[in-house]
Amino acid sequence: MIKRLLDCLAVAILYFSDLAHAQFTDPHNYDNTAVGTNQIELAYTYARSDVSIDTGLVIAGAKFNLNVATIDYSRYFGLANHLMWVNGAVPIAGLSGSVTGTTIRSSITGAADSSYQVAALLKGGPALSKADFDNYKPETIVGVSLSVAAPSGQYNGNKIVNLGSDRWLIRPEIALSHPFGPEQKWQLDTYANCEFYTDDTSYRGIKVLSEQPLPGFEGHVSYTFNDKLWAAIDTRYSLRGDTSINGADQNDSQQNFIIGSEVNLALNSQHSLVFEFAKALAHRNGTAYTGFTVKYDFVWGKGYRTKR
Repeated sequence: MIKRLLDCLAVAILYFSDLAHAQFTDPHNYDNTAVGTNQIELAYTYARSDVSIDTGLVIAGAKFNLNVATIDYSRYFGLANHLMWVNGAVPIAGLSGSVTGTTIRSSITGAADSSYQVAALLKGGPALSKADFDNYKPETIVGVSLSVAAPSGQYNGNKIVNLGSDRWLIRPEIALSHPFGPEQKWQLDTYANCEFYTDDTSYRGIKVLSEQPLPGFEGHVSYTFNDKLWAAIDTRYSLRGDTSINGADQNDSQQNFIIGSEVNLALNSQHSLVFEFAKALAHRNGTAYTGFTVKYDFVWGKGYRTKR
């Protein structure tokens, strides 16, 4: 029983450590932006979870706390008259976990897995200079991106609590963004993505952990109050993502429904603050996640303009 508990607990922590990466793709993420814009983002995330690991083995009293500081850089450029951008993020995290009534408890601080992205607007997002961008009118946008999380974080297969996942994560995404309403103050962002995982070949030291793809669907509705402030309501639904250990199915297919909200406040044309909140309302074999994030964005370059 203890061996099974530790296996399930380690899988749950693996899910939870993935929260070092954003639960949502941000609303307005695929907005058109002037060519030549650079952005640095500093973010702090706190998340907590009371984890039910699977329907066959619910571990009462399991608690986890995650603190993450992330630095993120984006560069926007034009290619074949389409806006494109590249992005890289490096997180430093602290994760602690325990199970009430047992001696199982641990904590760790260090580097989590870094992530990288390349993205493009296929429709409605022409590559524009700052001068041309001043006359741009928002329209329906279709965009795509490919994100990769590298196994660069701190990981020891013999330990339960890890910040890294010792596997690659690849996430393609397609997006549709549509402004609507009077003066186009409302915007609907819909995203479809799927996370693919390579095997963790040193799981618990000598085992092989495999995970099936985890498709996800997101919807965001935002309202722009003025040139400095917009707010959004966020939703995400994901399913499947079954895992196996040494080929043995863990019977842990996921169904997760997360809601959230976001407020973006531009202090001026170069500086802005972002406040985010997310909570898992439904979580079968996923984490009972609650968390918030605070971000500071600084943009510069010949085309700089804060996200609307």
